[in-house]
Amino acid sequence: MGNRGMEELIPLVNRMQDAFSSIGQNANLDLPQIAVVGGQSAGKSSVLENFVGKDFLPRGSGIVTRRPLVLQLINCPTEYAEFLHCKGKKFIDFDEVRQEIEAETDRATGHNKGISPVPINLRVYSPNVLNLTLVDLPGMTKVPVGDQPADIEHQIRDMLMQFVTKDNCLLLAVSPANSDLANSDALKIAKEVDPQGLRTIGVITKLDLMDEGTDARDILENKLLPLRRGYIGVVNRSQKDIDGKKDITAALQAERKFFLSHPSYRHLADRMGTAYLQKILNQQLTNHIRDTLPGLRSKLQSQLLSIEKEVEEYKNFRPDDPSRKTKALLQMVQQFAVDFEKRIEGSGDQVETYELSGGAKINRVFHERFPFELVKLEGDEKTLRKEISYAIKNIHGIRTGLFTPDMAFETIVKRQIAQIKEPCQKCVDLVISELVNTVRQCTSKLAQYPMLREEMERIVTQHIRDRESRTKDQVILLIDIELAYVNTNHEDFIGFANSAGSTCQNPRCLGQVIRKGWLTINNIGIMKGGAKEYWFVLTAEALSWYKDDEEKEKKYMLPVDNLKLKDIEKSFMSSKHIFALFNTEHRNVYKDYRQLELASESQEEVDSWKASFLRAGVYPERSVVGSASALCKNMQTFDLQ
Repeated sequence: MGNRGMEELIPLVNRMQDAFSSIGQNANLDLPQIAVVGGQSAGKSSVLENFVGKDFLPRGSGIVTRRPLVLQLINCPTEYAEFLHCKGKKFIDFDEVRQEIEAETDRATGHNKGISPVPINLRVYSPNVLNLTLVDLPGMTKVPVGDQPADIEHQIRDMLMQFVTKDNCLLLAVSPANSDLANSDALKIAKEVDPQGLRTIGVITKLDLMDEGTDARDILENKLLPLRRGYIGVVNRSQKDIDGKKDITAALQAERKFFLSHPSYRHLADRMGTAYLQKILNQQLTNHIRDTLPGLRSKLQSQLLSIEKEVEEYKNFRPDDPSRKTKALLQMVQQFAVDFEKRIEGSGDQVETYELSGGAKINRVFHERFPFELVKLEGDEKTLRKEISYAIKNIHGIRTGLFTPDMAFETIVKRQIAQIKEPCQKCVDLVISELVNTVRQCTSKLAQYPMLREEMERIVTQHIRDRESRTKDQVILLIDIELAYVNTNHEDFIGFANSAGSTCQNPRCLGQVIRKGWLTINNIGIMKGGAKEYWFVLTAEALSWYKDDEEKEKKYMLPVDNLKLKDIEKSFMSSKHIFALFNTEHRNVYKDYRQLELASESQEEVDSWKASFLRAGVYPERSVVGSASALCKNMQTFDLQ
């Protein structure tokens, strides 16, 4: 290039890259660099090997590049390679370079095709290369292979985004010519992060593999999907050439001959090929570093001043100072208390988006789980009537009574009240369990102090357990108080909900929406479309479902009168949890279906819906007679007999 200062720009950034990689800060600093992106088998590895003139990258099926590879090419009279993690060791044999890349990848990710965002830094010295730095990223995939996690596509995408979203990162988007460019993974992600095409350099591979009679002329002339920096075509070695150890120098000569002899690319031959691509990347990266260096320098100076200020505070620091230890301990304890309160009150800085936790879960226990447990108490009308009959007859003895004796009423009522002890204690257990779990989550910040963490968990958990027994005693005392005196003047005994002049706060009176959410109708036959997900809206009067949550296209509205619900055993073919609605008068519930089976992904979601149906007056198939007014009605029936 002639300008010695310009030539030193890329090595300067290389040294910065190595320095920040050594301290684990590489991903946090926006260094000027070129990231290579593309789908699997797009030809990224072949392009990089052509630059070096050696086979040194791992190859195979599936995801081969499982960690970012920071490849620094340095023009030098001798040819060898160095790894940042193997300082001082020179690799002359490039087969050993490949083996070291594979070994270092396995050290971080294991042998199960997993991926890691921690880069491998490789420096290649050669007289055949221009000064250039590239970051080779894993190829985008859609289907997990072997022991890979189901979300491997999203993991790779997230890793790519760590690099390509940075403003100082140029994108080398590699796309094969023998597939539709509109479906290119590389150009798709480039369009997303660089919509104006200012940072993207297009590379078209496999031009020699296109169908006869077709070409990529419009793409290479930057007419089809234009990029500010344009497209460059290359011809890599075929898999047969690679397996046959075809010399890369011969392959580059064949590539040059291809462009000179092809009628569609002959006029572009001087702007095509691996050599031209390497030259252009060297120029563009050098210019890019020159343009971004002032801003980078300013940012580094700002960080340096901040670090120097922090270092100044620690000049007189004594690690064995007891006052500092005490202060640090008190700060950690105080932080634990603040975190615990925030998780319970719901005002935390980090909001959990995958599941309920802390105060929200305790709230669900009180308002959904506990009411449903009460209604699930076993008992039915027939059994209750039999108990009332025996109680009245046993109290009257040999006499024939004219009225229902108070003792019979109290005996039956107290038996019903006593049944709620178990659900109340279970409610306490669930709340205690969540409090203990919240304690563990709040102490996770103390992982570097395992003994302190263990002791803090022990003390707080022990305090919670001590209060557990007192809480249960208090709950049992409240139930015993109810058992000691039955207030027959309470409004429930005169049917308060239906009494004149009463102000009803029950959702069934107000007709308000009780719950909305997605559920799957499970029992629709395959011939009629099969199980399908709908948006459900439950009110006090009806259950309606819509095509989607915009609630524009209503599919059906089912009145909740005379409905009950029951559990359905999960099929071994399905992972969903199911419950069903049915009509107590043995009528069809929905079209020609006797019952409507509704399914959700989690049992917790199903329990929550059941609790909502309780508020709408839809009870389980077997339910206890929950109010004293119903009991009085049965007593009056026996008086008339």
